[in-house]
Amino acid sequence: MAAQSRTKTILLTRPDMQAMRFAELLQRHFTSPISIIFSPLLRTEFLTLPIAGKEFDAVIFTSQTAVEAARRMPDGAASLPRRAYCVGEQTAKAAMGAGFDAISAGSNAAGLLEMLKPMRPSGRLLHLRGEISLGAVAESLNSAGIETFEAIVYGQIAQPLNEEALGLLRHTEPVFVPLFSPRSARLFSNEIAVHGSNAPLFIAALSPAVAQETVTLASAALEIAESPDAAGMIGALSLLFATPPGP
Repeated sequence: MAAQSRTKTILLTRPDMQAMRFAELLQRHFTSPISIIFSPLLRTEFLTLPIAGKEFDAVIFTSQTAVEAARRMPDGAASLPRRAYCVGEQTAKAAMGAGFDAISAGSNAAGLLEMLKPMRPSGRLLHLRGEISLGAVAESLNSAGIETFEAIVYGQIAQPLNEEALGLLRHTEPVFVPLFSPRSARLFSNEIAVHGSNAPLFIAALSPAVAQETVTLASAALEIAESPDAAGMIGALSLLFATPPGP
């Protein structure tokens, strides 16, 4: 019983905005004590370029960061069409908060494409995305005969683990690390290769592709989320919390 009630330490490596939102979900979900350490491995850099949004009939958001980038455009989100197709409920919620008529279209890019291809929306679509984007959304939709353009509206700059995170890893208490993208998983694995870790690492991976980037880690346990979203990651962390400690 005592072991179950011990504070679980979670290391969040997401960019600041996403990390804070996920931390709020964690604090609402878990009744047992948790401690959250923030060490973003990616720093978001918004590109506030003017976009002739009115030439399009709908916008595609595959991340909450893209919604924030839209808010920061010179003319704001008002310069864009009102209809928005979004990946994930949280992205759709953020888009609605920014004034869009948002529809959640699956929890990943594949789900978005599965919805849009048979729907065949009329008019031209605009995918607002980061410099690195998975799923080839515009390419896939154009191949299906749905005219789609894309604009890069933010970049994510790699940065090292901060001193608080490194200090945490020097100790021997378990550390729970949710990893949300192949890139962040790769960056985290590289940081551990450089600095090492005395702490047993319990990894929650958003998908098999994310898990694949952690193969070089000597992790104490690995759980892949049942669904590629925040709820799936909380479920994976719950399973890790229940994992008996090693010898």
